[in-house]
Amino acid sequence: MMMGQTSYPPAPSTQAIAVVSPQFCAPYPVDLTITEKTFSITDGDYAVTDINGNIVFKVKGKLLSLRDKRVLLDAAGNPIVTLQQKVLSAHRRWRAYRGDSTDSKHLLFSVKKASLIQMFKTQLDVFLASNTSEHACDFHIKGSFFERSCTIYHGNSNVIVAQMSKRYTAKNIVLGKDAFGVTVYPNVDYAFIIALIVMLDEINKDRDGRD
Repeated sequence: MMMGQTSYPPAPSTQAIAVVSPQFCAPYPVDLTITEKTFSITDGDYAVTDINGNIVFKVKGKLLSLRDKRVLLDAAGNPIVTLQQKVLSAHRRWRAYRGDSTDSKHLLFSVKKASLIQMFKTQLDVFLASNTSEHACDFHIKGSFFERSCTIYHGNSNVIVAQMSKRYTAKNIVLGKDAFGVTVYPNVDYAFIIALIVMLDEINKDRDGRD
């Protein structure tokens, strides 16, 4: 298990951080692996598995869409969250909606670059739908494109809610697949965390830095 010797700090509040649903909050750390697939016509762009190799989520792209769009599905193929990039956004903003909706009334949260110019490090601000003023972020992400790693923090604090790192396996190296190990801290919505990491990966693919 990744980070098996890590001591986990208490949750930033007495209540679970449930952005998508309380059903995705566990009272213990959750270790997941995200594998990006080379061919994704039928089985999804990403597969998310637990420590036993069981499928927890799949992520599929929307073909022939005018906007970049990804859908987070549960193991049975039911849509949980729809991720959509906002076109003509100066900060490369993505929005997350409940289920398969893209209606503003179903908005869960949005993510944008903390600054326009980002070279080797990526910093993202996360705003919940209820945070309409966006004076302060609800979560923030710091990551490295080349290291393919990131840490997700609660608000503007140093309280960590999840960490991701590159995971190397012989199978993935042979197949040319990217795999990421993710540790979600106790009482934190792991569907929310997976959605954030998919957004981070999509933003990181914009290698030339243009928005």
